[in-house]
Amino acid sequence: MSMRESITSVFKRGNSISEDFYALKDISFNVEAGECIGIIGKNGAGKSTLLKVLSRITPPTTGSIISRGRIASLLEVGTGFHPELTGRENVLLNGSILGMSRKEIQAKFDEIIDFSGVENFLDTPLKFYSSGMQLRLAFSVAAFLEPEIMVIDEVLAVGDAEFQKKCMGKMEDVNKNGRTIIFVSHDLNAVQNLCKSAILLKDGKIFLTGESGMVINNYLHAGSHASTTWTQKEGNKHPHFNTINVKIEGKQPHLKLVVDSSIKCMPEMAASFISYDIFSKLGTPVGQAIPNLDPFVKPSGEVVNITTQIDLNGFIPGDYYLDAWIGPHFSETYDWQKECIEFSIVESPQLTRTYPHYPAHGFIVPESRNL
Repeated sequence: MSMRESITSVFKRGNSISEDFYALKDISFNVEAGECIGIIGKNGAGKSTLLKVLSRITPPTTGSIISRGRIASLLEVGTGFHPELTGRENVLLNGSILGMSRKEIQAKFDEIIDFSGVENFLDTPLKFYSSGMQLRLAFSVAAFLEPEIMVIDEVLAVGDAEFQKKCMGKMEDVNKNGRTIIFVSHDLNAVQNLCKSAILLKDGKIFLTGESGMVINNYLHAGSHASTTWTQKEGNKHPHFNTINVKIEGKQPHLKLVVDSSIKCMPEMAASFISYDIFSKLGTPVGQAIPNLDPFVKPSGEVVNITTQIDLNGFIPGDYYLDAWIGPHFSETYDWQKECIEFSIVESPQLTRTYPHYPAHGFIVPESRNL
């Protein structure tokens, strides 16, 4: 027992029971040189811990990590940087940590700064940088100082959309040049586009490995269910949707989503429209339904029930979210219930293909036949 544990135990009442918890257990895999592999899983699955172990920040309790080449890690904003040093000095510091000589760092210095876009603050202490600016500099250092292995966590989500797009393009270039990338992200589109293979972690163990589309498809369908009872989202000051329920009718490829909505029509509201937006679990918009071009929600002061039928012809099997919106066009939103319904489309035995449906193939499965 350590001195700290001995002191704190004096102030604890009763008998406390402790047990060992392993964030990772029985993890074993190989990553070939030049491979780009994605690691996905729910929060708490062990993804970030795995990257810290691979980066030698956290030593494993048992087992060992065998790596060949320099590893550049981008795990948390500010990792490997010193807040009191300027941006210029931190580039030199980070390069030195990677084992680069001053001459090698200087040869890449202009490219690093140009990509990061922080040239106007180069001689400003890092503590005055925003988290996005720190990320820009950190990624630029990791990408341009040419480590053999890049380890990247969800930290890219801190950056703006334009810089995220630049980062994805740069990682593709880095991988094409033969460097290895280990990429953790909840952005499954990014994982699918960047990585040929993926690992799915579950409860600290490897649940599945293989081609990224197959692994992502399995992850999205794990524990999926069709919800027929909605959940009203918090944060709406004046919600108009009392209830929203759905059911699926028909058979593939001719499916219909029937939406029953109970709506409070306040006397002070203007004549309004309803729209239903359908998203994949990747967050990609699939389609929007506006069932009537004329305003059909009137300020009656009563609760009205509206049934809407939405064609799902050819939708790829999978899990989807439904958003519900109400308001006058081009003026105001009265109520917007996001992801209030989850529904599933199941593969029909009559429509199975020799190659499975993946979101990468799009969200519509066209009927096709040879003539």
